[in-house]
Formats: sequence, structure tokens, C-alpha cells
Amino acid sequence: MKTPNASLLSLTISLLFLISWATSAHTHENFLQCLSLQFPNSNSISKVIYTRYNSSYESVLVSAIRLEQFFPPAKVPRPLVIVTPLLESHIQAAINCSKQHGMQLRVRSGGHDYEGLSYVSYQQAPFVMLDLVNFQSITIDVENSTAWVQAGATIGQLYYTIAKKSPTLGFSAGVCPTVGVGGHFSGGGYGMMSRNYGIAADNIIDARLIDVNGRILDRKSMGEDLFWAIRGGGATSFGVVIAWHIKLLPVPETVTVFTVNRTLEQNATKIVHRWQSIAEKIDEKLLLRLFLTRANSSQHGKETVQASFVTLYLGGVDTLLPLMQQSFPELGLVRSDCIEMSWIESILYFSGYSGEPLEILLNRTSSSYTTYFKGKSDYVTEPISETGLESIWKRVLEYPEEVTEMELSPYGGRLSEVSATATPFPHRAGTLYIIHYGVVWNEAGENALNRNRRAIRRFYRFMTPYVTKNPRSAYLNYRDLDIGVNNKGNTSYEQASIWGLKYYGINFERLVHVKTRVDPGNFFRNEQSIPPL
Repeated sequence: MKTPNASLLSLTISLLFLISWATSAHTHENFLQCLSLQFPNSNSISKVIYTRYNSSYESVLVSAIRLEQFFPPAKVPRPLVIVTPLLESHIQAAINCSKQHGMQLRVRSGGHDYEGLSYVSYQQAPFVMLDLVNFQSITIDVENSTAWVQAGATIGQLYYTIAKKSPTLGFSAGVCPTVGVGGHFSGGGYGMMSRNYGIAADNIIDARLIDVNGRILDRKSMGEDLFWAIRGGGATSFGVVIAWHIKLLPVPETVTVFTVNRTLEQNATKIVHRWQSIAEKIDEKLLLRLFLTRANSSQHGKETVQASFVTLYLGGVDTLLPLMQQSFPELGLVRSDCIEMSWIESILYFSGYSGEPLEILLNRTSSSYTTYFKGKSDYVTEPISETGLESIWKRVLEYPEEVTEMELSPYGGRLSEVSATATPFPHRAGTLYIIHYGVVWNEAGENALNRNRRAIRRFYRFMTPYVTKNPRSAYLNYRDLDIGVNNKGNTSYEQASIWGLKYYGINFERLVHVKTRVDPGNFFRNEQSIPPL
């Protein structure tokens, strides 16, 4: 039997819920009415706006979600309204109506955000998801080696379109073809050609952005400060990027790839230790990426650690072999390990689609990420000793639930030549490599989600002695809400400086000043957005 106090508490909670629901419903109706008045053609509304009462709402919501933990019935906050604009004026209307009626706005292009922030909000306000799925146009100018790519396109679509126009042009961005260019470019965009050509953000020459006042701006009209900020500072803190103008990059007709695996029993410790010394210094046309995983030892029949060197060389095997024999003989690379192919075929190779037709790059749903996953990142500026590596192997083998894979990607080359302040992406000279940690599991439910998150956090704490300090740096495109975010998802300037310094280093304060000028009311915000002063 309930006590009077318990009954009163229950009634109070019920009333608060009803008030909250009524307020959200009222906000939702006002927002929809505002949109209907601003749309130039009322017949298009049904093709653009989806509410929770619409039969297509859920299919639109999940269409670009790659991680199972965000699929219904997961207990994550959902948008009240989804807007899939067909025209730039639809985006302007969504911004204006959201401002007028107290709705937050989340922007989604590819939907690969590790924490789902393009379609989830943990902040205490109703929100609208602006899905740029209809903004996929790509225009290639072969003569001038440039392209305009709309923010809703994927990097797979971009690579495919470039390759169809020219066999000797490419672009420097990531390897997963279903990632949207909107977020990927604005967070930096590291890829297999980054040592030779820098990150994606280094090769952006213009952009079209809709600001908080609904104005459509290009590089000239937005000014160099804002143009600087959106190339590595996370564009959704500043506005809605609708298209990027990029510089296309020359690629040889023949490139060479290889994957060489070495276990602990095959001297992996010494090879990995040596890799740390040469991967950042070797010829910039060569990117030696390293994956560390558990594997079964063929010699001893027990689990071991396997180091997989997954590599792109912008040239032929006859040039690559003597280069490797001179710089990295410890790996023992031989001609039979190497495969010559075109640059676009290497995109298929690194994304796990070797032998598939190029058209698979156009598939926006093909992805290895449709599972449960948590990722984190670190940067390394001093080589880890052999003793340190052996401690890491021991941890990986004794606590297999803590990390599924470590991916080590080298820096140097063009990455080091660009100034740390040229873009908000600060990880330049002095960086040896970035570590990406991932834990993957198949068990559904909150218990498994929390257990695996705790596990990778333990491994992350264990890695503290081996990585950067003051700040312990991180990569924005491997979004991590463990950094400086409270349980309510609200971010103060003091909290923001915690993750801001990790992601942006010395560039954080300049980003804050740009934000203060272009969006002083903090309309464009998420759990890790740039705050105004």
C-alpha cells in the first residue's frame, strides 16, 4: 500500500510528464504550422516532413543508422520531426522555424557519428533532424581538377564519380564508403593518401553554408575565419554546410597494396617497435597502416596478438620493393605479397569489397558497422618501448572483452608540413600515429551496452602512460562522449574546454571566438559543439 507521500510523489511525476508531453506537442504543432507557411509549394510538404505519427517516420530515421545500439527500441531520444529537404529554401525554413519555436536542430548526412549525435539528442529540448539525404549531387571539373560535392553524398559516391570521369584523379578521405562527406570533411577526414596529400579538410577550397540567420554563404561572404572553422572544427557548430568545393588530386594509373600479417611468434613485437620509428618518416607516397587483433597461433594452438600491415603505395611494385627493403626490411615484404591495381580498385580493397563492381560504392547501406560498437582514440608522439608493447599484448590477451581491435595510422609527410593552426585539426608535426580503439559485441540490451563501454574505458585508462598528455588528444571524427560531457548532455564552457582541447588543441579558443561571432545565441549545438563565450 502506498503512503500519502508516495502517492503525492507519483501524482507529481505524472503531472510533470503530462505537462512535458503537452509542451512538446504544442511546440511540435507550432513548428509544423511555421514550416507549412514558409514552404513555397505546400504539395511538397508530405515528401519532406515526417512526424512520429507518419508511417514512414521510422524507416527514414533508421535509413542511415549503422550501429545497432541506436536502432529502435533502444532508449535514446528521438527527433520530434524529421525534415528531408529537397531545396535550399527548405533548409532555411527549418532553421527559421526551429529558432522561432525553441526546437534544436540536428543535421545528418551519412549518419556514421559514433555517438549518433546527428539523429540523437541527450540535451533537454525537443529537436528536429535535418536529413540531407536528397543533397547528393556531385559535379566533377576534370579540366580544373575540382569538384562540388553536396553534403548528403557519401565518400563512396564521390570516389565512384571521380573514377568515372578520370583514371588519374582521386581524393584524400576515409576508407568506409558509406560515410557522409558532410561530417567527415568538417571533422578532418584522414585516409590512405593523407601522408601524401593531407586530410580532406586540407583540400577544401570553398563551401556553401546556411547560417543561423538563414543566409546562404560561400567562402567570400562567410569570411576566412568561418571558412577556417568548418574545415576540421565540426561544421554543425556553425551552420548547415550544403556543399563542399574540393581540389581533386593526381593519382598514378597504378598503385600497389599489400596486407602482411605477423604474430608474436613471428617477431611482431620487434616489427611493431620498428614500425613506430619509420612509418612517420618513410616516403610520403607510402602509408603503412597497422591493425592489432587477437588471433589463434598456428604454432602453439593458443591465442596470440597479430599485427596486420595494411598498406597503400602510390606507385608500382618495382619501386615499392627496394623502398621497403631499405626502410623497413624487418617486415620481410616480398613481391608475392603485393598487388598492383588502380586507385579506385584500392578503395574497394581497403573497404573490404575486392572483386565487387564499382557500383557497390553507390550503396548507402552496405556497411560493416551494423553491430554494437564503441570507439575511442589516442595520439602517440613518442614510440612505445618493447616492454610497453609487451604489457599491451598481455592486457589484450588477459582481458579480451576490453578491446576488439586497435588501428594505428601513421602521420608525417604532408600531415606534418601543414601548420597546426592552418585548420582546426591540430594533429600535425610531432605526431607519430593515431590509435583507434574499437570494441564490438553482438549481445543486445542495456546491460551488454554498459558492460562493453565500461570494458573499453578500462583499456583506455590502461593506455594512459603510452599516449599524449596535457591534453590527451583525440580525433573529432571518432566522436567520444566519455570526454567532458555530463549526464544531462548540457555543456558549459568549462566542460567544453575539456574535450575542446583534446580535439582541437591550441585551436579551441579561436573556434570559440568564431562561434561567438556567427552564432552568439548557440542555436547550432550538440553535446560536443563549440560554445560561445
